[in-house]
Amino acid sequence: MHPIPAYPVGPPIPLPEQGTWPKSVHRFDADTAAALRAAEAAERPLLIRGDPGTGKSQTARAAAAAAGRLFVSVTIDGRTEAADLLWQHDAVARLADATSGKGAGPAGDYLSPGPLWWAYDWSSADDQWQVRSQGERPEAPDGWRRETGTVLLIDEIDKADPDLPNAFLELLGNRGFTVPLLGRRVIRGARPPLVVITTNEERELPNAFLRRCLVRTLRLPEPLAPWLVGMGRLHLERLGLAERCFDAVLAAAADLLLGDRRKAEQNQRYAPGLAEYLDLVIAVARLEQSEPGQQDLLRKLAGFTLRKSDDDG
Repeated sequence: MHPIPAYPVGPPIPLPEQGTWPKSVHRFDADTAAALRAAEAAERPLLIRGDPGTGKSQTARAAAAAAGRLFVSVTIDGRTEAADLLWQHDAVARLADATSGKGAGPAGDYLSPGPLWWAYDWSSADDQWQVRSQGERPEAPDGWRRETGTVLLIDEIDKADPDLPNAFLELLGNRGFTVPLLGRRVIRGARPPLVVITTNEERELPNAFLRRCLVRTLRLPEPLAPWLVGMGRLHLERLGLAERCFDAVLAAAADLLLGDRRKAEQNQRYAPGLAEYLDLVIAVARLEQSEPGQQDLLRKLAGFTLRKSDDDG
């Protein structure tokens, strides 16, 4: 059995810019760290549900960063099919080559590896990617080896066609798959990927799918204000704005958000969370250097950052 990482609880984990993911920072709580370890030990996916802004997707990135693992991700939409998780075939590009006089290559040359291929066998996926350099190529960390392991994020699975969640688990259970156009079989390594799946609860997931997942529900902590202030300070420091970080401004922004959350919940509207709070304090810090200037600006910008409906004002 491979050793399972002990994820640090409390200390901030820096997350470098990676592909389309911006530079950020993350903190694990004890329950989430335990859930990640349990999912890996049980060789089951970890389904993370919860409010927007609670760090569902970022949890997977942080798990990879903390353990020095390869991070592979895909965001699901209503058009995603199970085969897209294995590979994508660009038939349009092949037809264009055939009709342009250039001449089409073998059908297998127009295959791009999907996220499960990268997670199972990065080396063969990279060889296939090099043929046309199309699609996203996950960046392997310095010194990474296949034995170190991979974290695979399946983001927003609730947006998928109802058949996809169970089909995805069937793919995971097979421990490998055949690529017919190449006549090749991709086999999972001895260490299975840690699979993290997120949902925003827009669609109910099948019971059969839920039975084969471990589930962690993330909620904004209580009391909320001190946590927001701490996260605001952490992100301002990450952005090099520590000299413009004032506790009184962070606390005032938290009070504004709490008030808007109460109004939104009463009106059964979307309630702002951490993402909106960070937008507000970052914008204020970048626009005003002094504490009095930031205090004056807070309420002016709150209407743009915290309120998402016409009747939230």
